[in-house]
Amino acid sequence: MNAKKLSERLRTVASFVEENTILADIGSDHAYLPCFLVHEGVITKAIAGEVVKGPFESAQKQVMSEGLQENIDVRFGNGLAVISEEDNVQTITIAGMGGPLIASILETGKEKLTKVETLILQPNIHAKAIREWAIQEHWKIENEVILEEHDKIYEILVLKKGMMSLSEKELLVGPVLGEEKSPVFQKKWNTELNEWQRIVNELNKLEGTEVQQKKEELENKIALVKEIL
Repeated sequence: MNAKKLSERLRTVASFVEENTILADIGSDHAYLPCFLVHEGVITKAIAGEVVKGPFESAQKQVMSEGLQENIDVRFGNGLAVISEEDNVQTITIAGMGGPLIASILETGKEKLTKVETLILQPNIHAKAIREWAIQEHWKIENEVILEEHDKIYEILVLKKGMMSLSEKELLVGPVLGEEKSPVFQKKWNTELNEWQRIVNELNKLEGTEVQQKKEELENKIALVKEIL
């Protein structure tokens, strides 16, 4: 993968970035995503944020090697701390982290979201945490995609400002994904079902209040997913 040829995962994230938006890519790693979007003529201005020194330096080198220093500002900092009101950021992308971490980044920096119109989020796991945060902070799901690449399954959530309510099932699997029930979606949740059932079978051999609570929690999830598949 490089700035001109993205992975399918990042290319799908890129497909939701609107033309001429001002982008902040948080956890940008090598800054491949903003570089690609500038090369494609989708955007002309972006911020690439990194909190880890190695990836930050890699992003700087990548932007320089692509000759995009005038278009992409690589900044070192934690989460949304790299952007300010004067940047007029309209779109934020956060890809390749766990759902709870993405939700935490958004919650910690939510005062930076006043001018932001679109959040494009790609959690590796536990997308439910993002859906819960979105409801709480008045963002709504505009679109969801699920895809498989190199034997890993990823979800991408596109959020716009607005109110929404989700059922327990929709929180768990996604309102759009649960309607579409794609083959990748079914593969993901059948794998989860098998793992949850394996754990329940092990818990059946144990006793105790906490064991019973965990078992009931898993059995509830199993029932919810079976209703959808």
